Amino acid sequence: MTITKICCIGAGYVGGPTMAVIAKKNPNIKVTIVDINQERIDAWNDADVSKLPIYEPGLAEIVEETRGKNLFFSTEIDKAIDESEMIFISVNTPTKTYGKGKGMAADLKYVELCARNIAEVATTDKIVVEKSTLPVRTAQAIKSILHNTGSNVNFEILSNPEFLAEGTAIQDLLNPDRVLIGGESESAIESLANIYGSWVSQDRILRTNVWSSELSKLTANAFLAQRISSINAISELCEHTEADVSEVARAIGMDSRIGSKFLNASIGFGGSCFQKDILNLVYIARSYGLNAVADYWEQVIILNDHQKRRFSDNLISTLYNTVSGKKIAMLGWAFKKDTNDTRESAAIYVADHLLSEQAQIAVYDPKVSEKKTQADLNYLNTRSEEENKSLMTSFEDPYEATKDAHAIAIMTEWDEFKSYDWKKIYSQMKKPAFIFDGRNILNKDAMESIGFEYSSIGK
Repeated sequence: MTITKICCIGAGYVGGPTMAVIAKKNPNIKVTIVDINQERIDAWNDADVSKLPIYEPGLAEIVEETRGKNLFFSTEIDKAIDESEMIFISVNTPTKTYGKGKGMAADLKYVELCARNIAEVATTDKIVVEKSTLPVRTAQAIKSILHNTGSNVNFEILSNPEFLAEGTAIQDLLNPDRVLIGGESESAIESLANIYGSWVSQDRILRTNVWSSELSKLTANAFLAQRISSINAISELCEHTEADVSEVARAIGMDSRIGSKFLNASIGFGGSCFQKDILNLVYIARSYGLNAVADYWEQVIILNDHQKRRFSDNLISTLYNTVSGKKIAMLGWAFKKDTNDTRESAAIYVADHLLSEQAQIAVYDPKVSEKKTQADLNYLNTRSEEENKSLMTSFEDPYEATKDAHAIAIMTEWDEFKSYDWKKIYSQMKKPAFIFDGRNILNKDAMESIGFEYSSIGK
């Protein structure tokens, strides 16, 4: 089937960038991204592309180039479903907060709602593509819903997981390591492969069965997160043995069997995928009685939580075992640089711990608003919204955020932090002035030569 119209349900971190690149590389295909969130769709349609709801380097330029030509954003979901030949499901699949599997299993209610909506609206044959991160065999549930509509519409189900790293998502889409397509119908697989084939070489487009495709996504994220937790475990050992974790990482990273990526010791991983996908993997393993497998992967999460708590505990103990009434400036709130995504950011949990010790927190992040930082903190439900607002304030200027601070905690590896006038920052802080570098981005000798008491991960 030659595809001329695509619908993507979900205008979030995956759907938006992915469809923008598909539209750019396939000018003859009409791509419509739909979402029930009117505010989000309005932001995608804003004439000022700097106000897009998602920040990714290179995204605004592609949206500006394609929007209104063959890329459209709308809340008319039924219309887009009915008109399209291929439908991507790219909705949120958060960890369940209720019932069976609470705290581990993926909540598939939004995926199921999409499938039921497609089944109700579709009047012509459709290829339905799982783009959301889903537990293995979810396609079977979607297939069951779509194939029991009582209509004569034929649905083909494909799994096409994303392997995007936030902050480099556009480059990951333009130059992917691989594109994975799982399905039963060879013609449906080739229809999607031809879309990607407009810019991706065929040797990088992998065809598998649906179940292998679904499990590959969870496994990839689990392996990447495992590397981060592994080097963070070594970072704690380094601090007790006077080894330097950056030197250890460089030494082992030069081994071609290991490689150098994801070996940067830090405060821990965050984002929407790693923790959620590992917990999902743990839940699936336990559901099959594979407890040793589940325990193994759960330890990756346990170590990551330990690293965040260890960071905040070290800050408190260094500041003479109390941060009550002390101003702590947190530079960075996004879970990593070059994104405005804060989901599972280490900053949220460190801030919560420090606020529980009655610290006063000043936040600066170049891409995250005060509204978002407060919402993240309120979601934990540790304190009242009023109390959070009185204890934590966001600033639009890093020099204002750090003024009169007792300590600075670097939570995100934004490049701009390296170019600050650190002498000026030091001059306006309380003395002694402390820096806790949770991302190991500053030079220890340079900071100490200014006068800072400097602490980093694994050194």
